[in-house]
Amino acid sequence: MRIFVCIKQVPDTETRIKLTSDSQGIDPTGVKWVINPYDEFAIEEAIRFKEANDDVQVTAITVGPKARVNNALLTAMAMGVDDSLLVNTDAALDALTTAQALANAIKAEGEFGLVLAGKLAIDGNVSAVPLMLAELLGIPHASVVNSTEYSDGFVTAGREIEGGTTEKFKLRLPAMITANKGLNKPRFASLPGIMKAKKKPIKEVSLDDLGIKTESIKVKFTNFELPAEKPACKMLGGSPEDQVNELVKLLQEEAKVL
Repeated sequence: MRIFVCIKQVPDTETRIKLTSDSQGIDPTGVKWVINPYDEFAIEEAIRFKEANDDVQVTAITVGPKARVNNALLTAMAMGVDDSLLVNTDAALDALTTAQALANAIKAEGEFGLVLAGKLAIDGNVSAVPLMLAELLGIPHASVVNSTEYSDGFVTAGREIEGGTTEKFKLRLPAMITANKGLNKPRFASLPGIMKAKKKPIKEVSLDDLGIKTESIKVKFTNFELPAEKPACKMLGGSPEDQVNELVKLLQEEAKVL
């Protein structure tokens, strides 16, 4: 069985973001790029499935500029993924075009039994690409999954909903699963795994190879702005009673929330 794991590189949460001089995007200079944290749960799920079943091949797939995203693919392969598929492009694709590129690349590889991804990417928080991909591949999907059970030709996916209740879906394979925190505990890449990853193949394709035109991009973002600086903290003095009175006054007259 062939399993595809969709991964994305995102800026590390501790990276200080700067905008380009024309405010039309993020300045990549000095940005530390990492695998989207939710995608790590998807990678771990695929590797565990492989370890529990014979004749399983796990392929990581991503879309982005080769010079940058190769590191993400190498990390995935160091964790235990068998090989990688890179859709090499510098274009800023929207969710639908990204899903189309992934779908065409997966279809070109032949039959597959399972597609995994994180529930969302922490940079855009759109949570759209995996579900669009499932629709384009014509397969069932379950999102925000934190438990799985596999049987012959099926996967039962569990997810938490309101009130602490768990709902489960039994999906016929091939299917799409988007992983949530709690599905598993992602492993660290070992030194032997890192050395082996350097010898594992990374297949590269372009948007043209997949029949994807950048002219079909329907959503573009412009005029980026950084959040306004937070005002300095105001310390209140005096007795507890004075502090309470002053706080109520500030909430009414300055914050205007009362």
